[in-house]
Amino acid sequence: MTALDHTTVQWRRVSPKYIWSELIGAFFWALVALAGIIAILVIPDVPKWVAVFPGAGLLVILISIPFEWRRVRAIGYQLRQDDLVFRRGLFWSRMVAIPYGRLQLVDIQRGPLTRIFGLSSLKVVTAAAVTNVTIPGLGWQDAEKLRDDLVALAETRRAGL
Repeated sequence: MTALDHTTVQWRRVSPKYIWSELIGAFFWALVALAGIIAILVIPDVPKWVAVFPGAGLLVILISIPFEWRRVRAIGYQLRQDDLVFRRGLFWSRMVAIPYGRLQLVDIQRGPLTRIFGLSSLKVVTAAAVTNVTIPGLGWQDAEKLRDDLVALAETRRAGL
């Protein structure tokens, strides 16, 4: 299968636990913005209009929270015969197809918050920086298996180079 056929290829989604990681992160940044607003309003000799900046950040965070569940569900990937296809995004969607023979590095990253939920991010690096992809919200075992599969596929495709 060489052409991207959305009707027959099954998209793999990230773990549903990833939404909780994202919501906790948004809550943390909302608290930071709120603390900034309070600090600006309490500290004397600071112009009160400066509170507009953390206030705008807080507003953006609060508006984006209801969309988090849908944004996470929009993340998906496919392992096709010749390439890895990755998609993400609601309003500004991105879909990237990376031929296995172009893979240079497959890296697993685990941050402190995602580690609590047993999740990882898998970073796929190619020679072209615009095609680098990070698949967030994978379970540890899923990320390790996907890494091993991608490395094996890359080695078989790279034999002719």
